[in-house]
Amino acid sequence: MSKKFPRLFSPLRLNSHTLRNRIVFGAHTANMAVEGLPTERHVAYYAERAIGGAAMIVVEPMPVHASTVLTRGNFRHADNSVIPHFRKVVEAIKGHGAVAVQQLYHVGAHGDSDNSFHPHWSPSGLPSYHDSDGSHPMSEDEIQATIAGFVQAARRCKEAGFDGVEVWAAYLGMVDQFWTPWTNRREDQWGGSLENRTRISREILSQIRQVCGPDFIVGLAVSDDPENSVTLQRQEMAEIIKLHDDLGLVDYVTCGSGGYLDFYRLMPTFLFPEKLGVDLASTLKRVVRNAVVIAESHIRTPENAETVLSEGAADLVSIVRGQIADPHLARKAGEGRPEDVRGCISCNQMCWGRRSRDYWISCLINPSAGREFEWNGDRFVKTDAPKRILVVGGGPAGLEAARVAAERGHKVVLAEASNRLGGNFLLAGLQPRRGQILDLLRWYERQLEALGVEIRFNTYVEADEVPGFDADIVILATGSESPDMGFQKALPHLDRLPGIEKGGVHSVEAVMARQARLGARVLLLDEGGGWRGCGTAWKLAQDGHQVTIVTPDPFVGKELQRTAADVPLRGTLRKLGVQWILESSIAEWHGQGATVLDHTTGERRVVEADALVMAVTNSPANGLALGLASFPRPVHQIGDCAAPRQAPYAFYEGRKIALEL
Repeated sequence: MSKKFPRLFSPLRLNSHTLRNRIVFGAHTANMAVEGLPTERHVAYYAERAIGGAAMIVVEPMPVHASTVLTRGNFRHADNSVIPHFRKVVEAIKGHGAVAVQQLYHVGAHGDSDNSFHPHWSPSGLPSYHDSDGSHPMSEDEIQATIAGFVQAARRCKEAGFDGVEVWAAYLGMVDQFWTPWTNRREDQWGGSLENRTRISREILSQIRQVCGPDFIVGLAVSDDPENSVTLQRQEMAEIIKLHDDLGLVDYVTCGSGGYLDFYRLMPTFLFPEKLGVDLASTLKRVVRNAVVIAESHIRTPENAETVLSEGAADLVSIVRGQIADPHLARKAGEGRPEDVRGCISCNQMCWGRRSRDYWISCLINPSAGREFEWNGDRFVKTDAPKRILVVGGGPAGLEAARVAAERGHKVVLAEASNRLGGNFLLAGLQPRRGQILDLLRWYERQLEALGVEIRFNTYVEADEVPGFDADIVILATGSESPDMGFQKALPHLDRLPGIEKGGVHSVEAVMARQARLGARVLLLDEGGGWRGCGTAWKLAQDGHQVTIVTPDPFVGKELQRTAADVPLRGTLRKLGVQWILESSIAEWHGQGATVLDHTTGERRVVEADALVMAVTNSPANGLALGLASFPRPVHQIGDCAAPRQAPYAFYEGRKIALEL
């Protein structure tokens, strides 16, 4: 038993299985299937979390009917051909000591016609909150087909070797739609009273028990959405769960947050408090007598998990994004090394952000996520030929290259021009509520020190100085820099912002580094639509400036839409008094204001301001690369100095080059 986490690392009996600890890797759509079948990408992805110590892994949801296919990477429904492929996934999970469960789901009204090409089904024919389509009220035959779909999916799971299934009744999906009076307006045996509204779930669960046997784990996933009055509130959910528990239909209940009416809490970013699913879990824990209760949603760390368990709020904790970011979270915590856990930064950029665009998921800070079958997961093979490596630049690309190269046994020197690690990523960590980035940078400091990486701060490397490092390989991660001419993509005919020579025009990097002197009124031009501009606007408003965002986009935070962060962010900005001008650009800067061009009408108007902050595309800081064009030893450019992009690609290139050395 772990001395630091005694509750987290105590075993627990679940039906006929004993879990080695209390950490679950909960269900989420990894979206990795090819032609509806799990692949070696799946096998390695789940195996890595089992190797990392998770006690139970709930494999991503299986649609139980054609009407509920949501993504290109969904598994085949109603098709026994999946069974031998799932056996490989199950063997990988169970072979490394974890219990294997699969989630089964039907989304009801909230289908995706682009993927399903099927009418949406629901209890009472309400609109979809996933796309802009409607649904039709289910007939008796369609209800029976849905029940049969769940049961036959469970049967296939058992034949594939899974230890159990988790029936999805969360987020106002199909089962939840039957439970909820607002979405269930039926007057037959499937609607009205609590007994009628829960008839479909009782039928599904009892028939799964009959088909799969008493030793087969049967779980239920539910969620908490207290912000919407039409959804089931906690005490109503407790009544429903108690009914199922009293009948012995479920072995466990997983408690998440948000749903189709509050999508932003479903995968909460750093904009939200942590441990969002705990209140519902605590409520249900007080009413169940048989079922185990699992808390999930924004429980990122072993410390959070231990707190939840010590308070008696749940029996197990589901840490999903935390184990995407560090698949060995459980093992490290169990060994008393929580400081070695690479903490999730709650950004959603490559997990939900890629899933929202229908790609397989990955992770901003763990580029091996989804590539475990290619990169051996988060475990590094020592090189047979150690080399002397010079890494120039201590931003994300340089940090990851230095760390992984050292993990593999190379001798690494990291030269950083400033007195701190992180580059522009450090500045992002100074934006409101983004301190998890600073935690990550401190993690890198600890890892590099433990690995013996020599860090030389305040070392600006010139081309003629590189030979003095006597490196076998040079990796350039010198980042990017803000353009000084004020070019805007939306005004391609202007290489230079008219009036920029009048002063008072600053980059977001200069602002976040406190190198810019700003007056009370600030215009912020945001051409990126991401945290670089939006987070800077938030920081300025928080510091008391009157901020107006000007963007050529139709709404503020366009690129944050994919991470489910844009709506809560805009609400935060509004509360701080931030204004915005949409579908517009800066035609000219006057020193004490700007002429703003409306792209929809062609109209121009002057907006007074004391300073203009520009969040436009950076340029590569590649001067050193140009100076080393004829250097006799291998030179590699990675990260923003190769081309300015978002942070995930810097981490990716850092790991990729280090694995190739």
